[in-house]
Amino acid sequence: MGSMDIPTEQWAQVIEKTGGPVEYKKIPVPKPGPDEVLVNIKYTGVCHTDLHALNGDWPLATKLPLVGGHEGAGVVVARGDLVKDVEIGDHAGVKWLNGSCLACDFCMQADEPLCPKPQLSGYTVDGSFQQYCIAKAAHVARIPKDVALDAIAPVLCAGITVYKGLKESGARPGESVAIVGAGGGLGSLAQQYAKAMGLKVIAIDTGDEKSKMCLEQLGADSFVDFAKSKDVVQEVKNATPDGLGPHAVLLVAVSEKPFQQAAEYVRPRGTVVCIGLPANAFLKAPVFESVIKMITIKGSYVGNRKDGAEAIEFFRRGLIKAPFKVVGLSELQMVYDKMIRGEIAGRYVLDTSR
Repeated sequence: MGSMDIPTEQWAQVIEKTGGPVEYKKIPVPKPGPDEVLVNIKYTGVCHTDLHALNGDWPLATKLPLVGGHEGAGVVVARGDLVKDVEIGDHAGVKWLNGSCLACDFCMQADEPLCPKPQLSGYTVDGSFQQYCIAKAAHVARIPKDVALDAIAPVLCAGITVYKGLKESGARPGESVAIVGAGGGLGSLAQQYAKAMGLKVIAIDTGDEKSKMCLEQLGADSFVDFAKSKDVVQEVKNATPDGLGPHAVLLVAVSEKPFQQAAEYVRPRGTVVCIGLPANAFLKAPVFESVIKMITIKGSYVGNRKDGAEAIEFFRRGLIKAPFKVVGLSELQMVYDKMIRGEIAGRYVLDTSR
């Protein structure tokens, strides 16, 4: 096993029981298996999924104790004997999909996120809220060395996920997409990718800070404040030149209500793409309008390895300038508290050295 100097202990944020709290403490540094690499995590983004994992919101059991996190960017410091295409010193990213079987129907047709035996970072295996993290070599993101590791961290989940959703929407350059939850971590990146792909953006969220960020920093063509609007459906339609509504809707919200509204304002033959995963939520759409407008409602999960490489390349070329704030790994609980209160504009990134 090739390796660099590696300590035996490290700092990590650990969940001992569902519901928390998270505990900042020292744990052993793991050793990679034959097909794995060990990544010295320098920075890691905080995703709403991490809060869902902490609270046990989804019908999928987490491992316990658990180190959360799945947006880890760092340097490869050790690799297993079977790993030939990742070198010591390479910059790499630990994503949500930590590993898959690579042999099932889905893996063989580049749908590896649908593998029936996935390993999920920060959920079924320990993730990136630690200084040293294990990942399957086949699945780590290859990060060019001219890319800043703090800035790329949110792209490893949020960026890849929304880029995949935009591809799934089928929206073409010049067409419009409504992004619901536009001011959050996923939404702020979705706007950037949508603009880079030649789409017009209708940002939907609430609050003056998010409105300013979307319109002035992220290039949204219009902003609809769902809390202030007297008629969200009509206002979203009016934001399109012909008043028929956007060609696609990207739902990255963390509450259920927006999922019920989208089918009402998407234009005929439009596509509603569900990405956000509000706890215990259900999709509902009016049957009459859905049929006569011939709309499509679909789910979009995380991207495959190719989607990941493409999303990173957009970023490397300077087309994605997502807002983020850096705090220490020790401050994860503060980030969760802000997340619960809905006070985060953009994304928080944790520096594992503090």
